[in-house]
Amino acid sequence: QVQLVESGGGVVQAGASLRLSCAASGRTFSRYVMAWFRQAPGKEREFVAAISWNAGKTSYADSVKGRFTISRDNAKNTVYLQMNSLKPEDTAVYYCAGRYGLTNTVVTGTHEYGAWGQGTQVTVSS
Repeated sequence: QVQLVESGGGVVQAGASLRLSCAASGRTFSRYVMAWFRQAPGKEREFVAAISWNAGKTSYADSVKGRFTISRDNAKNTVYLQMNSLKPEDTAVYYCAGRYGLTNTVVTGTHEYGAWGQGTQVTVSS
């Protein structure tokens, strides 16, 4: 499995933007479907966005559609989450996740992913 390390979290005001990054180790990153999940205090981990191995397909949770954009740079072994128009309800720990071997598709269940980062905190104040 790849090792995943997230960065870019922080404390911002509502309406601001943040870009999260997830750096992956290993030479097979381009064969991974990558995703972002988040978990707020007292809530279950939920799907945010996913991107296929070649960025040909993406998927977003309804709650972030139109505000968040997932992208990847396979040359840099990095996946990004650009978050615009942040809301207090976006406050959570954001996790990067990877699943090896799927071609040109995305999956959205937490159980679908075998590689996880340690998470980065995003706090949006009103």
